[in-house]
Amino acid sequence: MGDVARRSSVKHPARILVVGGGYVGMYTALRLQRNLRKELQGGTVEIVVVDPDPYMTYQPFLPEAAAGSISPRHVVVPLRRVLDRCHVVIGEVTGIDHAKRTATMKTLATEEEGTGGVEMQYDELVLAPGSISRTLPVPGLADFGIGFKTVEEAIGLRNHVLEQLDIASSTRDPAVRDAALTFVFVGGGYAGVEALAELEDMARYAVRYYHNVRPEDMKWLLVEATGRILPEVGAEMGEYAVRELRGRNIDVRLNTRLESCENRVAVLDDGARFPTRTLVWTAGVKPHPILAATGLPLTERGRLKCTAALRVEGVEHAWGAGDAAAVPDVTADTPGTECAPNAQHAVRQAKQLAENIAAAIRDEPVEDYAHKYVGSVASLGLHKGVAHVYGRKLKGYPAWFMHRAYHLSRVPTLNRKARVLAEWSLAAFFKREIVSLGSLENPRAEFELAAGTGRQNEGS
Repeated sequence: MGDVARRSSVKHPARILVVGGGYVGMYTALRLQRNLRKELQGGTVEIVVVDPDPYMTYQPFLPEAAAGSISPRHVVVPLRRVLDRCHVVIGEVTGIDHAKRTATMKTLATEEEGTGGVEMQYDELVLAPGSISRTLPVPGLADFGIGFKTVEEAIGLRNHVLEQLDIASSTRDPAVRDAALTFVFVGGGYAGVEALAELEDMARYAVRYYHNVRPEDMKWLLVEATGRILPEVGAEMGEYAVRELRGRNIDVRLNTRLESCENRVAVLDDGARFPTRTLVWTAGVKPHPILAATGLPLTERGRLKCTAALRVEGVEHAWGAGDAAAVPDVTADTPGTECAPNAQHAVRQAKQLAENIAAAIRDEPVEDYAHKYVGSVASLGLHKGVAHVYGRKLKGYPAWFMHRAYHLSRVPTLNRKARVLAEWSLAAFFKREIVSLGSLENPRAEFELAAGTGRQNEGS
């Protein structure tokens, strides 16, 4: 770590520090190592990527991972393998002093050593930390809520849902059974709708193997504070999605908010109460907290103020894109419109960002980011979906097929594309996997129990 954190007194290579290894961070670094191949080989440039995880998560595949359609390891892309000409540091940036061009970070090593954070100097800064779940001060949410932004949360939720079926099948208490079979999802965006639809599909398939649980025994509830779901696919397709979900006996409640979930009871502002052991929170995201520790100009919503060229406004040698940045949409008809914080813009912004950083290092002119949003696709479970792409509206199987085709084309690396396609192909001939591996979340539990029993036996 020392050779990364300190500067040599001799002439050093220009260091590009990329904070974040998600969509923008990984794609920017990937393109930079291609565009700056000669500089990297000549030692005049180095690229450092800092992220708490050693992988990038392709989030659109999280619902299918939760449903068991895709293996968890195929939803993530190992940064070190993909960014083989970059220096990948597994750690977290805790502060940035851009006037001095230094970043303070903590890594797994600094935590073990107890030495606190280390400083790293840089020449160009790319801020792409992404976003985190936006929570509200709802009583009980911190105690019982489940997020859905990481692969760990997706697989944990899958295990949890299957465990609730086991509880319902084996209990004699009607109250426990009803709570186990009630699943509440808060948030009608992509994450909430797709996660609910995929898991409901999986659970309905799984109950055929339970002798005393039927699909109609389960209660699935989607709570959305606004008057529509999936706004990205348009009003007409959003209404179709509501009808599709309600046709599967999913209770979709629009213009409704969660007031509390204390004692495992979801209380809505319309007065309804639902005892439940499963409450999934997908009600939006907010910028990563590191942005507030940079001293760089932010919008009212806490995102970086950026120009159309993806520079931080009024600041040299600092760049931003993706969820963390407020980037003007130069293709919009209304002045002042910002690019939506979604994967479609993030991937394309990363391409332009890498081109502009390479141009800046070579003292060449930079270009503005311009991409007209072409539409959206969403899955509503196996063979079901909605899409609004290039002005065309699709639903059912065609939309579901387009959803898979689009995301297969966008998932990074040929390796991942081939593995995902192979899993989808095999799924057409074999039955779903409905195994819960909840023990993975606490793998030492069995050994700790054995060790504790052993000590008790020795003392007896």
